Amino acid sequence: MAIREQNTGAAALPRNEILAGDCIEIMQGLPEESVDLIFADPPYNLQLRGELHRPDNSRVDAVDDAWDRFASFQTYDDFTRAWLAAARRILKPGGAIWVIGSYHNIFRVGAALQDTGYWILNDVVWRKSNPMPNFRGKRLTNAHETMIWAAKSDASKYTFNYEALKALNEGVQMRSDWVLPICNGHERLKTEAGEKAHPTQKPESLLHRVLVATTNPGDVVLDPFFGTGTTGAVAKKLGRDFIGIEREDAYRKVAARRIDAARKYDSAYVEVTTSKRAEPRVPFGQLVERGMLRPGEVLTSMNGKRAAKVRADGTLVADDIKGSIHQVGAALEGAPSCNGWTYWCFRRDGKTVPIDVLRQQIRAEMADKPAG
Repeated sequence: MAIREQNTGAAALPRNEILAGDCIEIMQGLPEESVDLIFADPPYNLQLRGELHRPDNSRVDAVDDAWDRFASFQTYDDFTRAWLAAARRILKPGGAIWVIGSYHNIFRVGAALQDTGYWILNDVVWRKSNPMPNFRGKRLTNAHETMIWAAKSDASKYTFNYEALKALNEGVQMRSDWVLPICNGHERLKTEAGEKAHPTQKPESLLHRVLVATTNPGDVVLDPFFGTGTTGAVAKKLGRDFIGIEREDAYRKVAARRIDAARKYDSAYVEVTTSKRAEPRVPFGQLVERGMLRPGEVLTSMNGKRAAKVRADGTLVADDIKGSIHQVGAALEGAPSCNGWTYWCFRRDGKTVPIDVLRQQIRAEMADKPAG
């Protein structure tokens, strides 16, 4: 696993490397509009006051590292706006960003995202199925974190694999509350002394869902607060390229070992289910032009109760009704709309076949056609 010292203006994009140094300076040295997605887990600015102990007086391993301490809210806000601006510059026009945080910082980050020019798409509540309890009993158990998903601008044609998320969720539309466990057990990385390698290591299941939802194989994913490399490990497994930025040497070393040990999944299985809207448009008339359906041929509805004939210009006629496959289907059913591709069928070799089969044949040909 390559670890490069602070980037001072590299001409080429350093794919699949961990860059050592300050994330703002490094991002300012990366090529403009070169990254597809950014996943950021910035300091939460927890403002801890003293140590936290369990009821048995044992000390809780909380986040009290120097990198999470800021002199004031204004200092934190200035830092947030600076790194968000640097991140936005390197995002492609269709790029997007995910930022995760807790109640300590996520509202300030949300305002900074909007002030910097991003367009918020969703906030996602990661509900932890096994949260750390509230030991002092003075507040509710903090059982969730919030992620903000935002496009580079309101005009961005961002990636969203809706059908893939639906498949992950057993055919049901994915909601904005995700119930996933925190990182523990064998996944929790430890130092040689047996302590947590990083206090806020995120579970791979969370990054898996984010990357399946909003990237495609070959995309470049940048993590400006790389930590122990969860983003890089999951990106490698899923066939995405990554760029990690981390200023702490101890975290870089752990991340490098982790990513070296990660195994990339077979490329045949990292493709995700695409939305039907993203598939190439095929006009019904093209089926007639190519002789797949003939002028005068009879089409019937799926239930066999309606019929119409194909015309040479790709329209249908049924009695005194003329129009597209969608218009005629809707008129016959007395419905406001109709998907003609799933409504109409034709007969071949004694079998009733949906006309959508012919459309899929053409799409398959388009996919197999060499580029250029």
